[in-house]
Parts: sequence; structure tokens; C-alpha cells
Amino acid sequence: MPQWSAISRTEHADSHYLPRQGYGFAARDPVVPILIAELTKLLPHYALGFIQQDEDSRQDYQPVALTSLGGQQNLYVHPDGRWLGSYVPAGLRGYPFTLANTQDRQQVLCIAQDHLLEGHQGEALFDDDGNLTDKVQQTLNFLTQCDQNRQVTRAASQRLGETGLIEPWPLKVERGEGKEPRAVQGLYRINEKALNELAADAFADLRKHGALVLAYAQLFSMSQLAQLTERARFHERHHAQHAGEPVGQDIDSLLEGGDDDLTFDFGD
Repeated sequence: MPQWSAISRTEHADSHYLPRQGYGFAARDPVVPILIAELTKLLPHYALGFIQQDEDSRQDYQPVALTSLGGQQNLYVHPDGRWLGSYVPAGLRGYPFTLANTQDRQQVLCIAQDHLLEGHQGEALFDDDGNLTDKVQQTLNFLTQCDQNRQVTRAASQRLGETGLIEPWPLKVERGEGKEPRAVQGLYRINEKALNELAADAFADLRKHGALVLAYAQLFSMSQLAQLTERARFHERHHAQHAGEPVGQDIDSLLEGGDDDLTFDFGD
């Protein structure tokens, strides 16, 4: 986990930083948090599920995109840091910046400490007038919009949990011929039977609170589990190639030019 430093004009007026170079920082993330605003972008590429936000609350869930086969390797990250897919989840794109809450619940912009640089290498955090540079301000705007939608997403997930529609997901993912399926632990899914049996007023309540679209997105996304198997095979071929074995490589079919800009426009 990165160590974060709150950015301040007094402390960092002359500081510089190293911009994100690829997504190696997420290489060990088995899941990535997602937002309701980006569901249409996610569905062609990711299987979606839920994890528990708080072990003490059985109704507090976080929707996530699955990025591993139950291990600690993000199968969407190439060994050189490139993202293997045409859409990068919004939660990763603001790095090395993030928003954090202070003790008095004020939000502050933070940066990963290992991206702060001495001297004038890298890019400046502040301009000569003491304002955030355009690029940093753009990132702050993006993170702020993401955080606003994160509140909407969390409320919708909580509604699904309170309605009893989220259940443990006994997921087993195929790993190819001759290999045993791998069980993925700690995931939850929508109970489709319970969703279909909801009373009309409960169904309308979910729609009113934006939770219905999240429920159906998770169900529809399960057809994308094959994406994980495809990426696992790519990583196996890559490792075999570096071990000196003659194997083919079809990285072009996985890369497709990642969408990693800092805009909060997830429409078609």
C-alpha cells in the first residue's frame, strides 16, 4: 500500500512529482473498486462482483471489477505496467493522487510519497502564483467527481444489501485444459432469484435509489469471466517465453489502447 502525503502550498510550493507511468502500482490488486457512472464502459471487459466493506456490517458492500483468478496478480496489468484492456477503471486513473479525509472530515488532495521528487525533476505541483498546475488541478477535479459518484455507488450497494439481494458467490474459474478450476474467495453476487421475486414496491424502491442498474450490471457481467482466463493464459505464455520456451504472444488482442484520460464522461 502506498504512503500518502497531504499536499499543501506551504510545504510543497516548490515540490515536483513523478507522473504515473503505467499501472504497475495495481499489479497485485485482485479486485478494483468501481463506480455506477462507469458501468456501461466496464461491462464489455470485466466480471463484476461485491466485497464486504466492513466485516462488522453484513450489509455494507463495495462493487468491484474482478482482476485476478483468486491470487495476488492483477491479470489486467502487463509485466511492463501497461493495462491489458481498452478501459481502465476510474479508481486507478488518478494515481499518484488521491483524496483523503482529515480528522475534521475535510477532504484534502494527497500524493503517494514515492512520487514526490527532490529538486526540479519531474513535474511541478504548483505554479509561480501558488496555484495547482493545470494537470494537478485537472486530476483534483476528476477525483472530486469520482468521489461524488462513489457516494452514490455506496448508497446503491447498501440498498441492495439491506434488501437481502447480495449473497456469497461460490465462484470457480476455469483455468484451461488439464487444470483444476480455481475457487475465488470473499466475493459476493446478486441473488437473481430473489431479485426476480421482489415485490413491486421494493423493486421500485431499488430503481428510485439507482440500485437496480447496479444489480443487473453485476448479473450481466458474469459472462465476462472468460476474460480472466484469457489474461491468465497470456501471463503464462509471457513467463514461459522469458524462460526460453518458444510460445506465441497475442498481446495486441488484449491491449487495444487503454482509455486512461482524466475525464468524467462515461457515456457512449
